[in-house]
Amino acid sequence: MSGWQDLLGWFVYIFVEQKAWGTFAFLFGVGFAVLLRRLDARGEPVVALYLRRMAALAVVGIVMDVFFGFQVLFTYACGGVLLLIVRRWSSRALLALAAASAMARPVAIVVTGLVAAMNHTPRTPSPLVALMQAADVASREPGYLHLVAARWHVLTGPFSWRTLLPDVNLALFIIGLLAVRHGIFDAPLKHVRTIRGWMIFGLVSWAYVWTVVQRLPDPAIPSLWFGYIAFGLIQEQSLCFFYIGALVLLLAKRPQWTTRLAPIGQAGRMALTNYVLQCVVIDALSSGYGAGLRLRPLTYTICAFAFFGIQVALSVMWLSRYRYGPLEWMWRMVTYWRPVSIQQAPMTMSTVPRG
Repeated sequence: MSGWQDLLGWFVYIFVEQKAWGTFAFLFGVGFAVLLRRLDARGEPVVALYLRRMAALAVVGIVMDVFFGFQVLFTYACGGVLLLIVRRWSSRALLALAAASAMARPVAIVVTGLVAAMNHTPRTPSPLVALMQAADVASREPGYLHLVAARWHVLTGPFSWRTLLPDVNLALFIIGLLAVRHGIFDAPLKHVRTIRGWMIFGLVSWAYVWTVVQRLPDPAIPSLWFGYIAFGLIQEQSLCFFYIGALVLLLAKRPQWTTRLAPIGQAGRMALTNYVLQCVVIDALSSGYGAGLRLRPLTYTICAFAFFGIQVALSVMWLSRYRYGPLEWMWRMVTYWRPVSIQQAPMTMSTVPRG
């Protein structure tokens, strides 16, 4: 059984974990572009409205970071502001920015590593690393307030100029934005070559990292390892492009799957609510102040599917009565800065479908 457990854990790590992160970032860029298109069509004030939206997301991100240990939303809010600034750039310029974003931190690490090696500077852990280690220790202890304090110290810890550099998330945001701009989702069958090209790129990148890079010798200067992956241009999480492309082509060529997958789509309409709920539950179950669970890969996978199934069912039930998820509703009111009804519009004779 232990061998099967290890094999399943390996499978999830290789084929799922970082690819899910990549898909999440790509869809953030898609959502940005769709919202922008709708606002432009209605003549809404884009800048003020979107900045309120990102400010609200940043606040939620800080809360999730400090109280539940999940950091991604604040990063997304910062990247969303940059997307607003560059939204009207040409596609070529945006692709160049995406490449530069993916390379920025790896190049910075390589340069600082080379400078340290040339100056014979000993490698010492940064103060921020020590704070993160302290937070990790606190997560295994029963005191919740102590854990919150440790996470707050990480958030407000020593400043590092590297945190100002864009990363691969911004690159994925931009690619999602460009996919909407060029009508990939509006007419997938007209863009089959483009979709297949990105699928091949994702598959080859992933295979290269897990076959070639894993067998290359360790470089004399550890930071030069980034040279093996073209300084961030090759990412194993690029396999997400293969998954996304396969699903888009499936739905385009087999429309009946849209109905079959509709319940999952309902969960997607409540993405923020479901994500926050996942963070709260996972932190409470895994941390020392909560259940302190440590699950084997098989049990973890079964629980993950079961939990998501529950979220899908709850999303379907909720959206049968309400127009938005609870957090999406509040986010929408902050975005538009006016009351928004959450109730479904009552059906009248004029809205009843006719034969």
